[in-house]
Amino acid sequence: MTIKLLAIGKTDSSSLGALISEYENRLKHYIKFELDLIPDIKNTKNLSEAQQKDKEGEAILKRISATDVLILLDEKGKQYTSIEFADYLQKKMNSGVKQVVFVIGGPYGFSDAVYSKAQGKISLSKMTFSHQMIRLFIVEQFYRAFTILKNEPYHHQ
Repeated sequence: MTIKLLAIGKTDSSSLGALISEYENRLKHYIKFELDLIPDIKNTKNLSEAQQKDKEGEAILKRISATDVLILLDEKGKQYTSIEFADYLQKKMNSGVKQVVFVIGGPYGFSDAVYSKAQGKISLSKMTFSHQMIRLFIVEQFYRAFTILKNEPYHHQ
């Protein structure tokens, strides 16, 4: 199985980028992982929130294949403990899915078209974080999940 993380825009902070890269490299020991960044939508000042979500949604859907399992990182999604998230990923791997795509939307969330294609929503917290921080948090949680599944000493309970 491949885990793909799809996000809008680049990571502005070099410190955050370095941490994300560190966890990407660690993850490669466990699973095929891809980070796919969609360029920021141009001229957003001239667009309404709905128009911006629609444009971002089109860009997201262009990068999803029919066989992908699409999971949105969404504030209204289901929350998991790290162990529950590890079990969730294990079930996805056991189901024979080729690729699971986790998506971090733009500043206003997702378009209706993206919501209608999604097979699940996950929330990392009830708090709001920057989209750039969420990238680090989810990549670290992917790594943590695989160390849990392999009974390695990274996660402490």
